[in-house]
Amino acid sequence: MPSTPVDIPAFASHQLLLLDAELQSELSETSLLVSSSTPSTLSRAGLAILNLQISSQRTGLGGKTVLELALDPAVAGSRKGGADIPEHGIKVGDIVGVQEQPVGSARRKEKAGLRERGVEGVVGRVGRDRLEVVLGKDPEGEELGGLGTGGRLWMMNQTMSNLKALPESAYTPFIRVLFGLTMPTPLPVPLPTPLTWLDPTLNPSQKDAIRFALASREIALIHGPPGTGKTHTLIELILQLLSQNLRILVCGPSNISVDNIVERLAPHKVPMIRLGHPARLLPSVLSHSLDILTRTSDAAAIVQDIRREMDAKQASIRKARNGRERRVVYGELRELRKEFRIRERGCVEGLIRGSRVVLATLHGAGGFHLKGQEFDVVVVDEASQALEAQCWVPLMWVKAGKLVLAGDHLQLPPTIKSLNTKEVKKAEKEKKTDKKTKARDDGEGETEKGEKSKDVNKSTTLETTLFDRLLDLHGPSIKRMLTTQYRMHEKIMRFPSDELYESKLVAADAVKARLLKDMPYEVSDTEDTKEPVVFWDTQGGDFPEKTEDEEIGKKAGKGMSLGESKSNELEAALVKLHVSNLVEAGLKPEDIAVVTPYNAQLAILSQLVKEDYPEIELGSVDGFQGREKEAVIVSLVRSNPEHDVGFLGEKRRLNVAMTRPKRHLCVIGDSETVGRGSKFLKKWMEFLEENADLRYPNVSDLYVDERNSG
Repeated sequence: MPSTPVDIPAFASHQLLLLDAELQSELSETSLLVSSSTPSTLSRAGLAILNLQISSQRTGLGGKTVLELALDPAVAGSRKGGADIPEHGIKVGDIVGVQEQPVGSARRKEKAGLRERGVEGVVGRVGRDRLEVVLGKDPEGEELGGLGTGGRLWMMNQTMSNLKALPESAYTPFIRVLFGLTMPTPLPVPLPTPLTWLDPTLNPSQKDAIRFALASREIALIHGPPGTGKTHTLIELILQLLSQNLRILVCGPSNISVDNIVERLAPHKVPMIRLGHPARLLPSVLSHSLDILTRTSDAAAIVQDIRREMDAKQASIRKARNGRERRVVYGELRELRKEFRIRERGCVEGLIRGSRVVLATLHGAGGFHLKGQEFDVVVVDEASQALEAQCWVPLMWVKAGKLVLAGDHLQLPPTIKSLNTKEVKKAEKEKKTDKKTKARDDGEGETEKGEKSKDVNKSTTLETTLFDRLLDLHGPSIKRMLTTQYRMHEKIMRFPSDELYESKLVAADAVKARLLKDMPYEVSDTEDTKEPVVFWDTQGGDFPEKTEDEEIGKKAGKGMSLGESKSNELEAALVKLHVSNLVEAGLKPEDIAVVTPYNAQLAILSQLVKEDYPEIELGSVDGFQGREKEAVIVSLVRSNPEHDVGFLGEKRRLNVAMTRPKRHLCVIGDSETVGRGSKFLKKWMEFLEENADLRYPNVSDLYVDERNSG
């Protein structure tokens, strides 16, 4: 038996507390932002798009109204970018409000009225010159699919409530293993080997992981460190499962993670269907999406006539002469929607039943389309970036007997806004008090099982993923790690391999010695392009950090919310100097990325570097997870007499930062400050001092450079 079996109702109750705190954090943050900011401020922050108008309106999947929004032609004609929508941060899947834009002289009461008359929906598609919003309500107030603030969290809440209420008699062998109530079924030793590999390029560790996942009865974890071909391995696994006549549900925490698998599977002509709105409008993805198949398949004919009638009704609303006529049309639309949904459901069920592979985001797998469907295996990619409650959405919604999780628990977990909030602590305290009172009233003490589950919950936050918990519960026997990496020069790989991956990573022959000077286009052989790792050590206190306020964000024109974020202007100047040297040597700016843990530093870099090199990519460390570039410059920022490093001490964040480059990693930071932050940071600074091309910047040169550039 595992050492700490988990009490399922107690676990689900604790998850519900955590999810509620997360929802409250999101709601309060959004409410504060919207109520205290003007539309133009939100627009500068990338959180709103102004001067749009409805260019078309149609009926989408589920009978929902889809608005297509484009820039007002009068505004587009006066803009340098023409009809292109201004830069913004709105993404597919975001919940948005669509409302009339108030004029500058509008009073507070009038603005509130415009908000109330607005509609809420979910962004379905984002293009360069237009975007689509799938409405949650029609303009008359009818609910069109329950799309509200916190919709994804609502789905996870519902899932955890169902898990909490699940009677013990309904615990399947699969569920019992996931909570440590029983051990996973032992595997044969050695693993079965007679497999016909469809991909001849697979390396031994990839083949071993696939054999292991195929042989496992209940759970299998595939640990894919940076650049080790995790998705490549999953594609072969899915094809092998199909060759055994098994049916598979493939999920991921984001649209991009799912679409990536759709693209890789498409050339194999797999009978598959992609639920939800693809984030990237690539033909290989769109042709498999449910939205397209319900329009183009043989079964789609049964809904096309009613769809056309609904579109005609939508168009007639604008021509209505008064409110009474509009209400009549909306009434007719409601009746048509009911019939449409009945017909469409039959069409959709036929399409899904005929698909051997169904793909969806984790929360998308909780839609009515999949309820009660049977799958032999559920595969979750990027599992280390998903909340555990997210992973339970498909597991509770469909019938499945095996779970394969793929990810890397040594990179960043999902972003959580409510970690250690007062709401969680207060709710847990109240819950414990109620439990003790009840036990006293019943004349009972806490059971041993209750004590154990309490201990498990004590250390659990929303950052604790299912991947983490299963590894902690059952140990390394349920995991196989991929060990050959195809991204980094051997020297770039060495430190993360030794300190985080038990020295097991091996650089593939094709990448282990490649440098910037060996690029497929002409790059000069310089002191920068021939070095895989460069460390600019700013120790000595000449490169002091600053704690920034909102002002820098405003100056940068990005409207970033900086709060207590840190910046380091001289370090940013050093970044620009290194970028300039690489570009002068012939490296294309689009092959360079600059990453930093701090938004305030990003704001400065966007002014200093982006203006001269618009093709260069700037990003936060957290936002760059899963990405790669030929050359990456990491600005660590922290330099202070107290040797305080803040969240830079999180080794998973640093792991992401140092494993993004292919041929060249440049680290800029103060070894004196950073090296005292933790044992891990001390080892990293020592590694850089011994193995990198070590440089000490001349501050006066940077001052001269800044004066010249000004």
